[in-house]
Amino acid sequence: MRQKKDASLRSDAQRNRERILAVALVELTRAADTPLSRIAREAGVGQGTFYRHFPTREDLVLEIYRHEMRQVADSAAHLLDTHEPDRALREWMDHLARFAMTKVGLADAIRQATCGPGAPDKPDPTPVSEAAELLLRAGEKAGTVRPGVTVDDFFLAIAGLWQIDPEDWQPRAGRLLDLVMDGLRTGTAAR
Repeated sequence: MRQKKDASLRSDAQRNRERILAVALVELTRAADTPLSRIAREAGVGQGTFYRHFPTREDLVLEIYRHEMRQVADSAAHLLDTHEPDRALREWMDHLARFAMTKVGLADAIRQATCGPGAPDKPDPTPVSEAAELLLRAGEKAGTVRPGVTVDDFFLAIAGLWQIDPEDWQPRAGRLLDLVMDGLRTGTAAR
């Protein structure tokens, strides 16, 4: 439903919305409690324009979350088009890790936006789950991922990502994801 609303915006309104989202992503990643007036000022829009697009802080934060998660999810199909299924899965895992580690401040903003009485529900991660499913089934079909691995299995296996210190995450995340990938390949013809 949100996309239909976006599609009907005039081009200048769409540009304003995109600028607000881009600035908000940077500012809220830096500090979850960044004043909305600062985001509007940095985006070069007035308060009225800002609030027409995002009536509440929660609306803004959740839209950023949806947008970022959609980008991670959408990268799966592109990776499958350009890589072998197991390589696509491994690179997608890197995209997911990068998202998780570079959005620590945004995670705080999401928690603030979705906690407390009357707060909206956190958006469903369905697009990311669907992307993982697409990659796992492609790997299974190609014989590079063991059969029967569910999306729930996959996300439980990589859950350690969210325990890594975001200050020095890359070497540890790479090692963890390599271990998970080795486990996904165990028992396949590719082994």
